[in-house]
Amino acid sequence: MKKIILILGVVLVWTASNAQNVKMAPEGFDVQRTDIAQGKIDTVSYDSKTVGVTRKVLIYTPPGYDKSKKYPVLYLLHGIGGDELEWFKNGVPHIILDNLYADGKIEPMIVVLPNGRAMKDDRATGDIMARDKVEAFSAFERDLLDDLIPFVERKYAVKKEQEQRALFGLSMGGGQALNFGLGNMDVFAWVGGFSSAPNTQTPEELLPNPQEAKDKLKLLWISCGDQDRLMRFTQRTHEYLEIHEVPHIYYIEPGGHDFNVWKNDLYHVSQLLFK
Repeated sequence: MKKIILILGVVLVWTASNAQNVKMAPEGFDVQRTDIAQGKIDTVSYDSKTVGVTRKVLIYTPPGYDKSKKYPVLYLLHGIGGDELEWFKNGVPHIILDNLYADGKIEPMIVVLPNGRAMKDDRATGDIMARDKVEAFSAFERDLLDDLIPFVERKYAVKKEQEQRALFGLSMGGGQALNFGLGNMDVFAWVGGFSSAPNTQTPEELLPNPQEAKDKLKLLWISCGDQDRLMRFTQRTHEYLEIHEVPHIYYIEPGGHDFNVWKNDLYHVSQLLFK
């Protein structure tokens, strides 16, 4: 079983299989390079029967996207104060992934950046902590499973098997990714939360049957900045997984609750996916 801890940039590893060191991303990993092929990000709309409206989503296709081929899909979720643009504006996943493609470090994949607030007025305005807006993050599970994933699989050249889908997110989206991913392991094989927020279910609710995760998941990742006040939610999940010997990567990195941490997480996670 892999158990990996990074504290203040120092990697401590103990394992019964091949060790996998997690280090900080190199300087310039999130800076656009003009001399390489670039992917494409489009804003598209899909019909949500769950919400009863047409919703917007950003979709990244990799450099050289070829509709005659099939690609795995990463669904990447935002935080409570964001929307479908938050990752794009602040986390520059398109730049990070383009650079990694150019360096031959990741598998080609489509990345879906949805609005995880499943309600008719899904804008991140007003009181973002209002009850209906918080509840809309839970409602997104049905929108994701019943509306968004089928839309993506109709409109894009994607692989439809469980092992070809990943679900990750930051903060509120990290809680969603763990809640929905571990609650639907027949749908997702790659699951993880970055700095997961209080919406994260208790470990006993997340994973009442630890053996299922051992049998079905390709990767379970939980990470958090060492200065993040939400650390306890990541810590309790790790401790439960450790007690039940569920393989996972537990990554504590320098930083707080911000995109410096989350970009670093994406840099590392994307290199593990679909391999």
